[in-house]
Amino acid sequence: MTAPRVVLVTGASSGIGEAVAREAASRGDHVVLLARGREALERVAADCDCLGAASTLVTPADVSDDTQVGQAVAEAVGRHGRLDVVVSSAGVVAYGPIAAVPAGVFDQVVSTNLLGAVNLARHVLPVLRDQDDGALVLVGSVIGHIGVPDMAAYVVSKWGVRGLFRQLRVDNRDRPGVRFAYVAPGGVDTPIYRQAATYGDSVGRPPFPVDRPEKIASRVLAVADAPWRGGQVGLSNDVIRFGFNAVPWIYDRLVGPLFSVVAQDLAAPVVRGPGNVLASRQDHNGLRGGQGNALLGIGANLAEVVRRRVGGRG
Repeated sequence: MTAPRVVLVTGASSGIGEAVAREAASRGDHVVLLARGREALERVAADCDCLGAASTLVTPADVSDDTQVGQAVAEAVGRHGRLDVVVSSAGVVAYGPIAAVPAGVFDQVVSTNLLGAVNLARHVLPVLRDQDDGALVLVGSVIGHIGVPDMAAYVVSKWGVRGLFRQLRVDNRDRPGVRFAYVAPGGVDTPIYRQAATYGDSVGRPPFPVDRPEKIASRVLAVADAPWRGGQVGLSNDVIRFGFNAVPWIYDRLVGPLFSVVAQDLAAPVVRGPGNVLASRQDHNGLRGGQGNALLGIGANLAEVVRRRVGGRG
């Protein structure tokens, strides 16, 4: 039997972060839950207790605020005396052309997704380096390797997360016991799409094929011990990346029409606004996103494209 580990998770109140917390709890670990909303974190903490967590600690904090992150990490270390696995999975999304997305919303997406990971690393690295043990796992995205329409803030932030991962490995080679890992999911059934800021002409949905958040959580905790197992989750990610890098002239021509059919909901009403980017919307948090079958969604989009073309001719 091994002693329970201390697992700190950002974005723990929803989606992938919640799934990671739940799996760590089911393994009997101590879980430290970090996100903006206390009420949603308390819900996840109660579930983790039922799943068998050695203990739960709720530490509300906005990862884009360095002071709040520092206080949360200090509280965790004060409680447990160490950190074994730290997972950076907090993230928000904004849809729309660059000129249409308000500067404050665009900047906050980058601040949450990228600078939030930097803030976390800034405060957990001294702990991990002093231990010469432990893992920091960054949750990125296939979108951190490609470009897609009307998601500039998310694209920029996730490209940055990938760069941060490599930089952390370079800067900490003098501590061989400290592990850094990176996981890049594709489409995942989480609430991030319905929580997104929207300033374009349609709303987002997870692109096919859609993974369960529990699958990503299992990979995240696996790469904490075996970083070489990190990287892309799913063969489709490799196919998309190949097209982006090997035949950019074809990719750039096709990505727009394909993205609208595969990764958007053309039939849903568009409600423009900041979503949860600027402030937590805890009532929309949850483990799953409830988007329905992705293939049926593609079929509905194709039907909507046909309807619009026929209506345009009329």
